Amino acid sequence: MKSELIDNENSYHSKEVSSEILLETKNLTKWFPIKSGILKRTTGYVKAVDDISFSVRKGETFSLVGESGSGKSTLGRAVLRLHEPTSGEVHFEGKDITHLPSHEMRKLRREMQIIYQDPFGSLDPRMNIGDIVGEPLDVHRIARGKQRNERIDELLELVGLDPSRKSRYPHEFSGGQRQRVGIARAIALNPKFILADEAVSALDVSVQAQVVNLLKELQQKLGLTYLFIAHGLNIVRHISDRVGVMYLGQMVEIGEVDEVYKRPAHPYTSALISTKPSPNPRARKKKVILEGEIPSPSNPPTGCRFHTRCPLATEICKQDTPILRPVSDKQSVACHFPLV
Repeated sequence: MKSELIDNENSYHSKEVSSEILLETKNLTKWFPIKSGILKRTTGYVKAVDDISFSVRKGETFSLVGESGSGKSTLGRAVLRLHEPTSGEVHFEGKDITHLPSHEMRKLRREMQIIYQDPFGSLDPRMNIGDIVGEPLDVHRIARGKQRNERIDELLELVGLDPSRKSRYPHEFSGGQRQRVGIARAIALNPKFILADEAVSALDVSVQAQVVNLLKELQQKLGLTYLFIAHGLNIVRHISDRVGVMYLGQMVEIGEVDEVYKRPAHPYTSALISTKPSPNPRARKKKVILEGEIPSPSNPPTGCRFHTRCPLATEICKQDTPILRPVSDKQSVACHFPLV
């Protein structure tokens, strides 16, 4: 499959998304302590995720974008409680799961799965792909014997792999094929929610298109809900219903994907979109070059965290932290001087 599906700006997908909320965070925070000295005392915190609230509806793909170090992956893992939140709440199907004991979280893992970034490092090289895909079935005691083998074959076929190759090992497959194995493992328990953490960023562009289209097909067939984390803005536009833009641990803009891309409301979002390559010279926008370096998340700026690099910043930006406010019924932004 060619990659022009990704590059074509008119190739947006449309599907019905439920108004019912599947996952929601309320003032979610994840700070990592900084230890120093012989006694390893806490001298500060890396504020990786700082007071974030958002929701994901059933059947939709909500994407997170932002530069490296913006907190996207940490937020995703805090949602799954792979990182324990410092404060705030995570709700799944209306239930607060923030402080569920481990045995209850173990049951919930059947409903919430993850696809990792590295399609090789996330697969055990000592296990053949049949056993890798079948491992969730073993852990949760879902199927054994013939039923297990049939389920493994079914999963491999769903992701476009030949079941006759299930006795082979990860190193015998290409990067795209290994990621398909990871996807098969993620859907093995029929989850409702999947975190795709940079799931295509390590793949070639043409292979990215194939994997993204596979994810969309599986979403339609299995009724999946995705939290999709990516650097590639063109891929996000192709797969997403809504998008959240993160900067230095905070959400600066949320909206329907077409609205955000056509009319970005935050200067940071506008800068990210301007760097996206376009094959159409007429469609290219003037590139916005951000001045300065990204501040340290252990010592973020006061007020708006983007003010040190923002061309529109004034004194109020240095003092008052903006909150997410709607600029339309499809878009919200945290900015004192929104672009729309």
